[in-house]
Amino acid sequence: MEHIDTSSMTTLLLLVPLLPLAGAALNALVGRKLGHTLSGLLATCAVGASFALSLLLFGRLSALPVESREILVHVADWISVGSLSLQWTLLLDPLSMVYLLFVTGVATLIHLYSIGYMKGDSGFARYFAYLNLFCFSMLTLVLGGNLLVTFLGWEGVGLCSYLLIGFWFEDKAKASAGKKAFIVNRIGDFGFLLAMFFLFKHLHVLDYPAINDAIAHFHVGHWLPTAVALLLFLGATGKSAQIPLYVWLPDAMAGPTPVSALIHAATMVTAGLYLLARTHLIFLLSPLAMTTVAVVGALTALFAATIALTQYDIKKVLAYSTVSQLGYMFLAMGVGAFSTGLFHVVTHAFFKALLFLGAGAVIHAMHHVYHEVGDHKRDPQDMRNMGGLRCHMPITYWTFLAGTLAITGIPPFAGFFSKDEILWQAFARGHWFLYAIALITAALTSFYMFRLLILTFTGKHRGKPGEDKHLHENPLVMTFPLMVLAVLSTIAGFWGLPHILDFAHMGNRFEIWLEPVFAHAEHLHGHSAHGSASLEWGLMLLSVVVALGGLWLARRKYGQQPKLAEPTRGLAAVLYHKWYVDELYEGAVIRPVHQLCTACWKFVDVAVIDGAVNGTAALCARLGRATRVTQAGTLPVYLTVMAAGAALALAWICCF
Repeated sequence: MEHIDTSSMTTLLLLVPLLPLAGAALNALVGRKLGHTLSGLLATCAVGASFALSLLLFGRLSALPVESREILVHVADWISVGSLSLQWTLLLDPLSMVYLLFVTGVATLIHLYSIGYMKGDSGFARYFAYLNLFCFSMLTLVLGGNLLVTFLGWEGVGLCSYLLIGFWFEDKAKASAGKKAFIVNRIGDFGFLLAMFFLFKHLHVLDYPAINDAIAHFHVGHWLPTAVALLLFLGATGKSAQIPLYVWLPDAMAGPTPVSALIHAATMVTAGLYLLARTHLIFLLSPLAMTTVAVVGALTALFAATIALTQYDIKKVLAYSTVSQLGYMFLAMGVGAFSTGLFHVVTHAFFKALLFLGAGAVIHAMHHVYHEVGDHKRDPQDMRNMGGLRCHMPITYWTFLAGTLAITGIPPFAGFFSKDEILWQAFARGHWFLYAIALITAALTSFYMFRLLILTFTGKHRGKPGEDKHLHENPLVMTFPLMVLAVLSTIAGFWGLPHILDFAHMGNRFEIWLEPVFAHAEHLHGHSAHGSASLEWGLMLLSVVVALGGLWLARRKYGQQPKLAEPTRGLAAVLYHKWYVDELYEGAVIRPVHQLCTACWKFVDVAVIDGAVNGTAALCARLGRATRVTQAGTLPVYLTVMAAGAALALAWICCF
């Protein structure tokens, strides 16, 4: 372990999260006085500078010997009470470096895009303050040198998601969506807290290097690693929207579309995967936890994909797509292919940010059309009102097509390499049933994504006659990020080439980069991927055929005058209503809890507290009414009282 207190790398590392924090503070204090353009540029430059510093740090970390690529920076003493001593430390290693690069890089493009998307909004400066604060929190999370610093960033992204999802809080539905995200995530956070309590109670450590050293002394299957791993997974389930805590993520669409891109692509939902990767040694000591992660991931991927098949809200389709893709990542983690899961995190950040920003460009254009024609009742996110946008928005169409090809796994786009590697790892490590679920999910993904593309961009415009005349491409500040992300979605997969496609014999560069972090994973897990090259070629070809089959089915069903009526019966209606999970939560959880809280309120607040206070007042009032006759102000009453008093005094003297 290399300890650095005062060096240029320390300064650079501190500046990476502090620059977005400074941008958030400035926008909160003087953003409204700066005006929209300067406010947006300030926030964008703050995150862009963090990205530039991250590139510089990447270069310096790459120059170090492989065994020295773990740098712990002591910032300050934080808590020192009795035997408890915790420091504020930052940890830079290949894992945190990967997150620094794609978080700051994608966030910079989203900030730039937001300048055009949020133009004219009254909360412009507040929006960018929240966005910068979001980036600061995520960077704190991934740079934390111990679980407590990570948890601080973990809670920070939870707070910022609440603020941004409910950004337009004047709308009750949007405010409720923000509260839903905040409350559901508290369930997962409870698991994270309990895991920290267990570790500190039994191991007396929270620093990551110390945890790795202490946990190595436990045997596989010991109850402590199992308990801690399952609790950490509960935390990851909340942040990364896995069954059963995924319900907040689709409702997160209530916020501005760039917020959806930031949450779904680069920040909040990837936090759970980071936590699993950072604490992977704990999970490797628990076969039960690893199996749980893999099974939940596979089921989440399939479940969310089925819901996306019938949705007509363009952002809701992408939201359930995110939940499904996160399931793929957890599947990879659960079978022990940590580098593969993280590779899909990176490629997904590029193509999902592209897809959400492309959807935002479409929504922005449709909103402009409805404003021009004076129709404010129609939903600009409903694909049934779209169609034919390809001719009017060519840049958006071609970039969105690149994102669609990437997520569906069509070679040579990035998603092909990362998702196909997950399928191969699941099969080659003996998880054939989970592989089958993931392959079916791949087919569904291809179908619903090409369905979205066809309904939005091809065919004739399904709006009112003459509306399409008002459609036009968005300004460069919005299309430039789309073009950059489209390029990344096309070429990023070559950083993680599988060995059978490594004709230049350069190796899987992504896996090689993360090798120091997961050096002991294969040894502890005991199951490595194995199989012949011909088998791998066959499975790869099968995944491509499945993706092309989804394209063919979508084109056949929606290519010519599709019927877009809301399904009212059968499985399609069940999927359209999202398996009625929200209704199930309402009946089984929310309503009973509300009734229990009402009963407790009536007993504790009304009966006990109000009863005690009001009862005391009533008793005093009754005593007052009973004794006020002695203070009537009439002479007979006073003479009677005096006589009674004299009689009592004489009786006392005579008796005693």
